[in-house]
Amino acid sequence: MSKLRMTWKISKLILIAVGVLAIGLTVMTLTKKDNDETSNSTTTQYNQGDDYERLNASRLIIAHRGASGYLPEHTTEAKVYAHALGADYIEQDVVLTKDDVPIVLHDIYIDDVTNVAEVFPGRMRRDGRFYAIDFTWAEIKNLRAHERTNDNGEQVFPNRFPHQYTMFNLNTLEDEILLIKGLNKATGRNVGIYPEMKQPEFHASEGKSVVAVVVEMLKLYQYDLKSDKIYLQSFDLQSLKDARDEYGYQGKMIFLIEDGEESENLRTEKAVAKYTKTVDGIGAEISTLVEYDSENKTVTVSDFAKYLKGNNLEIHAWTVREDALPEWADSVEQLQGILFNQVGVTGVFTDFPDISLKYTN
Repeated sequence: MSKLRMTWKISKLILIAVGVLAIGLTVMTLTKKDNDETSNSTTTQYNQGDDYERLNASRLIIAHRGASGYLPEHTTEAKVYAHALGADYIEQDVVLTKDDVPIVLHDIYIDDVTNVAEVFPGRMRRDGRFYAIDFTWAEIKNLRAHERTNDNGEQVFPNRFPHQYTMFNLNTLEDEILLIKGLNKATGRNVGIYPEMKQPEFHASEGKSVVAVVVEMLKLYQYDLKSDKIYLQSFDLQSLKDARDEYGYQGKMIFLIEDGEESENLRTEKAVAKYTKTVDGIGAEISTLVEYDSENKTVTVSDFAKYLKGNNLEIHAWTVREDALPEWADSVEQLQGILFNQVGVTGVFTDFPDISLKYTN
């Protein structure tokens, strides 16, 4: 990269950061005022002792892939904006490149969010997909990132940032850690990181350990103790165990559980009781936490959610999207009212940090 091009890129990022921070600080001021005025009216349906009340006292806003409702997911701009909008934690999905660089990307594929098919048209696998693990970081960092599209090239969320505008890039995990640390220092805030080790079994089949690489990076930047501002997450419970037992990670951990028949055995009372031996909480798909009676239009708390609360596990629900609400919620306010006040979640993953922050009470 030429010195002129690098200077321009740095200048552009500085301008973007200043702009979104200015907007975000304004939003934070207004939101804090709203929250201060309503904080005394907060009630919860459940009371299971001091431990649970202590957990529920902190209602975390986790920026899902950054401020992804406004800017393309996992781009620098989305992360800076999430920080400015007041998120408590900012999420990083992590996969490995061909040369073992941990990069921030939601999938093991890169064709849904970049122009890789244009730049490297012959590099797909037999299934027609372009895998991050088949490219070096030097190759990936020169790709242009855009809003997520589906297999037909159509934008998944049509009213979000136009996918035709491709002025963005992907980041390494290290770059993102440094970005958030820098923003914390510049603003006086203490926003945490929330990395997910993506598909450990896939990486293992390719001869790589995403667990080892991620934990090494977290240790390097002192994100590996309970007192550190981090949650490490995965859909693979064994990988979380390995992170702690084999690689020495001692920070907070979240086991991710989705809806569906395949995960029913993970949501039983017996299974939940065992999670306390390994993790601090569960990242649960919203639909696993409630039961909706479409005929009577009623929403009740699921048994799974009750098991989690009964074991004093943190509950981080995913994902709050103003433009993709569950059928039983008419607004983010109603959705989060049910999640926080009835289900008793301790945090939400959200594409819209500012809106979710407004409705934490």
